[in-house]
Amino acid sequence: MYKFISVEFSLICLILIALWQSGSAEEKPSAPKYSTPRPSGKSYFAEPFDSDDALESWVHSKATKEGVDSDIAKYNGQWNIAQSQENALSGDSGLLLNRKARHYAISSKLDEPYEFNGKPFVMQYEVNFQNGIECGGAYVKLLSHSEDFDLEQFQDKTPYTIMFGPDKCGEDYKLHFIFRHKNPKTGEFEEKHAKKPTADFKSYYTDKASHLYTLVVNPDSTFKILIDQTEINSGSLLKDVNPPVNPPKEIEDKDDKKPEDWDERETVPDPDATKPDDWDEDAPQKIVDPEAEMPDDWLEDEPLYIPDPDSVRPEDWDDEMDGEWEAPKIDNPKCKEVSGCGTWEPPMISNPEYKGKWKAPMIANPNYKGIWKPRMIPNPNYFEDLEPYKMTPIGAVGLELWSMSDGILFDNILITDDLSVAADYATKTWNLKKMIRAESEPGLVAGLLKAAEEKPWLWIVFVLVVGLPLVLIYSFCCGGKKKADPKKTDEPTPDDPHDSEAEDEGDAEEKKEDASAEKEDKESQNEEEEEKSGEDEDEGAGDTKSAVTKEDLEKDEDDEIEALNEDNTVVRKSPRKRKPRVQD
Repeated sequence: MYKFISVEFSLICLILIALWQSGSAEEKPSAPKYSTPRPSGKSYFAEPFDSDDALESWVHSKATKEGVDSDIAKYNGQWNIAQSQENALSGDSGLLLNRKARHYAISSKLDEPYEFNGKPFVMQYEVNFQNGIECGGAYVKLLSHSEDFDLEQFQDKTPYTIMFGPDKCGEDYKLHFIFRHKNPKTGEFEEKHAKKPTADFKSYYTDKASHLYTLVVNPDSTFKILIDQTEINSGSLLKDVNPPVNPPKEIEDKDDKKPEDWDERETVPDPDATKPDDWDEDAPQKIVDPEAEMPDDWLEDEPLYIPDPDSVRPEDWDDEMDGEWEAPKIDNPKCKEVSGCGTWEPPMISNPEYKGKWKAPMIANPNYKGIWKPRMIPNPNYFEDLEPYKMTPIGAVGLELWSMSDGILFDNILITDDLSVAADYATKTWNLKKMIRAESEPGLVAGLLKAAEEKPWLWIVFVLVVGLPLVLIYSFCCGGKKKADPKKTDEPTPDDPHDSEAEDEGDAEEKKEDASAEKEDKESQNEEEEEKSGEDEDEGAGDTKSAVTKEDLEKDEDDEIEALNEDNTVVRKSPRKRKPRVQD
């Protein structure tokens, strides 16, 4: 009980503190100062989109998609430079996808191609689904380097090395990490998809805030994926991608055929079994109960249904047009009082002689060879690539998207080979936005009220958390106390005229009890002294004593009763202190 009150009291204190803080007029700290970031070290691409001419370094695609209708083949989406709709930093802008149901394609070359030559590959950028997202992607394609690559021809079939970023349609929330691996034997490329993250990252798509997506690919062919600098997925390029980088050493021989005499049946009917002579396959499953008898109260002459006696022929009924009128049928009331009416038929029961169609019992198949599989042969396309980290060099950054959501803002795209450079860049950009958002978020009380507006049942929780402990505390601390009995204290109390008579009787009772107790104590002392003197006499008398008789005990009991009733007061004597009698 005390522990519960303590916990509830702590919750109340927290709520009161939150109310005080929300109502205080403290001046909020000034917004963090933002300036266009510059990488603190080696970078291959850094785009903050802050300048008015930021789009001049990007190329809008003029290509058309292949294999689709001409109406949707063109990239008709226009990109803009804009500030964030909420919590914008002064001077900070981003690349805006501003219309839904459009195809977008834009790209920009790296300052120099990124080659996977033994350093970590680090790519990070920010995405803000300002209006939420219904269906569409916000991933980035890192296009494979080519000397003759024309950015104006960038489209969905353009070769890329890595595709990374968020994507969502329906309730399927994805965070892609796909890389194209080159088969060293055939020269063909195959997409390898990283395993799906186990973490729940739905909130990053729905909270309408800017989030930082980071991909790290290490020289030891391991990878890490982070959102807001928190790792949500990691693994190995050799083990945690599908399909695997390296093909199996052996494969099934597609030319192998199952032999005609190959028997895959584990059990077969016993060929030596025969149907018993008494097996009747024609016997019915159900038969009439031969022991059934019609109940005595069964009314065979009464129909189950009778014309409704209360029904009346409609006045507009025309026999020529509507036919002869008949009253509607109702259940025969006589049938409700008996076992039944109408023709009686005995019930059907299961036929004890029924056995059904005879089948031979199953036995183990002596010719069983197991489930056939084609034989395994060496894989002619087998190879072993232990360094899938060494991917095709990257030459450009591209955004090739289709979306049913608008207001998607991209910002601060960075490619580097130094984790510290990426962390410092995030400190100058995303961390400032995080601070602005934290300062603008509602306080605890406002958050509770907002949550209650969305979920009204929370009011019940609030009432229980706040109201119940207050009632308990009031009952515990301020509830009525039992009045102390003045007789159990030493303090003098005034006489009550209404209680004087009762008090006199009580005093008389107490005096009698005290007198009886004093008398009992004196008699006990006298008995002890007499007992002691009797023991001394016994020592001098030697063997002159005799055993106490039954008559002596009865006489003692009579004497005791007479002594107790002299003043009409009950006085109890302990039988253990009764003086033994000595026979003269």
